[in-house]
Formats: sequence, structure tokens, C-alpha cells
Amino acid sequence: MAIIVQVPARNLREGLALSRLMKLHSFLISTAAISFCAVPLSAEDEVHIDSASGNGSTAAAQEGSEETDSSRTRRTFTPADFERFAPRSALDMAQQIPGFSIQSDDGNRGLGQANTNVIINGQRISGKSNGPVAALQRIPAEEVVRLEIVDGASLDIGGLSGQVLNVVTKSTGGITGQFRYSAEWRSFGVPFRWGDGQISLAGGGEKTEWTLSLENDAGRRGNEGIEQVFDAADILIDTRDEQSKFVSDRPSLSGSFARTANNGNILNLTGSIAANLFDRSETSIRTGTISATDRFRLFTSKEDEFNYEFGADYSFGLGDGTLKVIGYRRFEDSPTSSEVITTFADGSSPEGSLFIRDADEAETILRGEYSFARLGGDIQLALEGVQNSLDIDSTLEVRDVAGVLQPEEFDGSSARVEEDRAEGSLTYGRALTESLQMQLSAGGEYSTISQSGPLGQTRSFFRPKGFAALDWKANKTLNLSGRVERVVGQLNFFDFIASTDLNQDRVNVTNADLVPPQSWLFELEATQSLGAYGSINLRGFYEDLSDFVDQIPIDGGGEAPGNIDAAIIKGVEGEITLLLDPVGLQGLRFDAEFRVADSEILDPLLGTPRDISGFRNFMIDVEARKDFFGSDWAIGGAFRYSENRANVRLSEVAFRQDSPGFARAFVEHKDVLGMTARFRVGNLVNQKDNFNRTIFADRSNGIIDLREERRRVFGVIYSFDIEGSF
Repeated sequence: MAIIVQVPARNLREGLALSRLMKLHSFLISTAAISFCAVPLSAEDEVHIDSASGNGSTAAAQEGSEETDSSRTRRTFTPADFERFAPRSALDMAQQIPGFSIQSDDGNRGLGQANTNVIINGQRISGKSNGPVAALQRIPAEEVVRLEIVDGASLDIGGLSGQVLNVVTKSTGGITGQFRYSAEWRSFGVPFRWGDGQISLAGGGEKTEWTLSLENDAGRRGNEGIEQVFDAADILIDTRDEQSKFVSDRPSLSGSFARTANNGNILNLTGSIAANLFDRSETSIRTGTISATDRFRLFTSKEDEFNYEFGADYSFGLGDGTLKVIGYRRFEDSPTSSEVITTFADGSSPEGSLFIRDADEAETILRGEYSFARLGGDIQLALEGVQNSLDIDSTLEVRDVAGVLQPEEFDGSSARVEEDRAEGSLTYGRALTESLQMQLSAGGEYSTISQSGPLGQTRSFFRPKGFAALDWKANKTLNLSGRVERVVGQLNFFDFIASTDLNQDRVNVTNADLVPPQSWLFELEATQSLGAYGSINLRGFYEDLSDFVDQIPIDGGGEAPGNIDAAIIKGVEGEITLLLDPVGLQGLRFDAEFRVADSEILDPLLGTPRDISGFRNFMIDVEARKDFFGSDWAIGGAFRYSENRANVRLSEVAFRQDSPGFARAFVEHKDVLGMTARFRVGNLVNQKDNFNRTIFADRSNGIIDLREERRRVFGVIYSFDIEGSF
């Protein structure tokens, strides 16, 4: 937790800058100590179990963990290693790899260096939202040859380090399919979810592979409870009995096609067409002295989004190397509306507002990568051109004294933001020793950002970027990796344009002066295989950011997302898998993911250090699963808990906390007419959605106007899933 000390802001900025080296030095020492505490197992420590399971495989083999002598491959898994889980897709297998979790695209700029830790047949996935999870889910288990955990720095793919999953596939020569259906209902207040499911097909031949998937990701959520409002003297002045409902459907059609020509040229195509249909409502029955009469408030919001994404890459030999050309196009049309209306028990005219916005987002990328062998390693030259754009057309209407909606001027809420960017990089990777891999990259980007409207302007930026990464296979079971990177962040174009949140009564004005954030990122990772006992993966990180985006005051009045000079993020996260077969508890495994982190920026209003607004500082997710060998039954449960720091604006501080955490349990049968059936029960410990907000008349002097306390519950969640193949 950051310590707040009232000293002049100028001295604090100097102190923060001067203390970075000390903090980084301390962080690296402590992280290295954690990493090297992962003591490698000796050959005598690796226990191998030969007891038979119900599926005809040994318990140890089902968890895989076949350590190899390869300088680049850490572990290799075959489909037989996951037989106990009755997998239907490559994703089902990947999610059961001990000590590994999938990292999806984080929305970084363009395609750039690879930023997911999954590749397929040695190739990165040319997609963003249609990324590794979607790609693996479309691959049937029958087409998986093996799964390899490899050293990222050993690959000729720029940007990868640490654990990387390579899924090796081969078409069966026919057409196979898989399906999934899930129904969900709650103990109160939320509509039955009946339309969630997926059906996928895959096929091909000796040189081709294709997949096709039709899916609807449906959500039915909600909560209810009491919110109380207190005045500056902490006297209760309003009581609100509230209920929220969230209904979403995301139907999509996605697919992929890969072909390897006789001359070795490789073509990959991916694509998706989808919709995002979202409806939200919140009712609030209000009584108290804040008003002379009782009120009923209704808030509704709606989105009818359409989007598509297509990616293609083609690799072919050219001269002494290989040229890969990548094209990518994404478009999203998102018409949204939100309305709040308050009616009064005494028949007074209603109050409220209506905000309508139509946003069109687009991204077009053309990238070329030329790879060749030189200087004892692999060299890659890359050039990328990107155009991003956001067009927003908004209207705001406010009810007059007669309760009739009237147009309201809302400056800066309709505009176009566009960025044209070109970047280049040179990446070099090689083995320094048989067990030590290195990858170096240097480059930069030149971008022009323009915004229309009265406050619009056009600005240009040059940003250097690059990284140095090492992967060291210390022995057959211990892998260490380190990375130092200069990162350029991606701006959210919505932050440039004025907007309003009618439900929380918040307004952001226009800020046309946003610049892309930058940072120095330091990472250390240790992966210790425990043989038949499981695996441990730990990652320490330290990020020194400049031009960080948080809420700031805007010249001329109001507030909006803007740049803050400096920020720091640091922490440790990891994945742990413990297998209890060696101690006689066959089929029992524990998986845990955790994150412990801290952050610090200077509050732009007070000039004192605080946490980054809304920063997630703690998370733990623990899961247990018991497969009963000799039968098709399995049971399990999980618990998840997280903490976030307060969201800070110029005139308010809001804190959201879900306690005591979310617990769930399941029972599974792997052969119900050839299908896997699963019954799940969620929210076993009655998690509450808590929200506290303090609204200030003057936050710089600590003068409070109102304080809100909300406590909501959402009941027990029941789910039934069925999965099958054909």
C-alpha cells in the first residue's frame, strides 16, 4: 500500500524519479531470490507411478510432464496424457497443462511482436480477438499430435520469451466435429440462460487444415440489494432498494484455413463475424429526506454491435531466407443508448436524460517479416504499417421542467480520431550455449494522431522500442528466463472524446492532448517441474511507466483521461499445479493462480502518491479436481478472490469489493451416451457485490458532499453443460 505524505508536489516528483533505481534494485533481488528458491529435483526425486487408471493409462502419464533433453523444449504432452479429462478440443488439453495458463492478446499496438504464449504448428496466430483461445477451441482433440512447452526466446518469432505452448496438429483426412451446450439459472431475479453453445467442424487433407465454428456466448446476470446515502455529517438521507439485470448474447461465426504447398510455402487464414447484443436495466425505489417525495428511478442501456475480423499470412522462400506477409482488418459498429428517468410519487414531472452514441472502430494492418540465418543465429527484419480510426456521433437530451426531453449541447462528444503509424524492428536470436537462448530486438515507430472538432489537432511522435530476453534451461526440470523491454502502449481512442455515464452521473470532457504511454518492463520467470508431483511457475515484474493514462483535470474545466508523468507497477504472479498421485491420492490435483502487485502514481489533484485508479493488487484462484479411476466420474471445486484499489476522480473516490469471494463446485460424467455431462453450482459462499463511493464538494481539502454504501447479492447459480464429438 502506498504511504501518503503531505510534501510539495515538485519534491515528490523528484523523489519518485530518484527512488526508482532503488526500488528496481530491491525488486530484482527479491524476485531473483524467489525464482532461485525453486530447487531442481534430482533424478531420485522424480517419482513415476505405474498403477492403472480407469482409462488404461498410468496416473503419471495422464499428467504428461515428459521432460526432454532438447535445448528448446521444456516438456512434451501427448493426447494420452489428458485422457482422464475426456478432452474434446486442443483448448481442453491446454487448460490442463500443469503450471501453464494461456495469455491472450492484450490489445497492444498493431500486430508487432508476438504477445500471446500460444502458437500452432510453430506459427503465430494472425488475429486479435479471434486469438489463441478461439483457435484452440476449434481444433478437435483427434487432430492434436502433441503439445510442447518450449522456450520462447529459442523460436524465430520476435517477442516471445518464457513458457510458450506449441500445439502440433495433423488433419485426420476426414471431417470431425464437436459441440457444447450450456444452460444456467439462478435462485432469483435473473432470466434463464438457454442459448449458450458452440458447434465446430474441422477437416482437411495431407497439406490442408480448416476449422469452422458457430457459437453464441450468452450471459444472464444480475444482483439486488440496498444502497444507503449519507450526508456530510454522516446522517442517513436516502435509502434505495435496487435491482440490476444484464442480458448479453454474442453470436459469432469463425474459422481458419491453413495450407502448406509442395514447395514449403505456408498460407494461413483466420476470420470471424460476430455481434454483441447487450441490454442492462437497473431499478431503484428511493425514500428519504434527500427528496420531499418518494421516487422510482429506472436506468437502461443497450448496445447492438456488429464486428468482423480477418487475418491472413503467407510465408515463402526468398533469397537466403523466408518472407512472411501478414494482413489484418478489424471493424466494429457499436450503436449504444442509455437513459435514466426518475418518476415521483406525488405526480411531479419526471427527470432524466438520454444519451445516444454510434461508434465505428476500424484497424488495418500490413506487416512484413523477413527471416534468415546469420551470425550463428536467426535474424528477422520487420516492417509494419497501421491505420486505426474511431468515428463517434453522439447526442444528449435532458428532460425540462415539464418532463419532456430536449436536446442539450455536449461539446466534443462527436468527433473522429485517427492514427497512422509505421514501425520497424530488427530481431536477432541465437543459442549462446546448449541450454541458454538469447533474443535481442531494436526498433522504433513513427505515428501521427489527429482529431477532428473545435479542439482537434494533429501531432506526430517517434517512440523507440525493443527488448532483450534470455531463456536458460538450468537442468531437465528447471527453466529460468528474463526480459527487459521498452514498451509503447496503445491509447484508447474513446478517451479523446467527451462522454457521460448517466447511471453514475459522471462526465468526461474532451482531451485532445493524449499521448501514447511508454514504459520500461523488467521480468524474471522461473518454471520448476516437480515431475509426477506437478509444476510451479513464478513471474516477477517491475514496470516503470511514463505518460501513464489516468483521470486528470483539464484546462478550461472538467476532467478526462490524460497523461501523468510517471507511474510504477510491480508484483509477482504464478501458476502452481500439485498432483497427489505419488502420495496415494490417485486422480486428485490442485491448481492455483495468484497475483500480488502494487502500484504508485502522483495524484494530479493532491500531488501525493497513491495507487493507480482501479488497480488489481491481489488475486487468487484455487481449483481442486478428483477423477475416480476405474469410472467415468469426476468432482471438483474452486474458489476465487480478488482485490482492487479505489477508482479516483477529481470529485469522488469509489471502491468496489466483492467479498468473501466466489466458490463453485461441479460433478462430471465423461460418458453419457458418448458425451461429457457436467453439473455446476456457483456462489456457494454467497459473495456480495459491495460498492462504496464518496463524492466530494472539494477533494483537495477533504470536504465531503455525499457518501454512498451499496450491498447487493445475486443468489446461487446452477449450470448444466454437455459436450460431445461427432
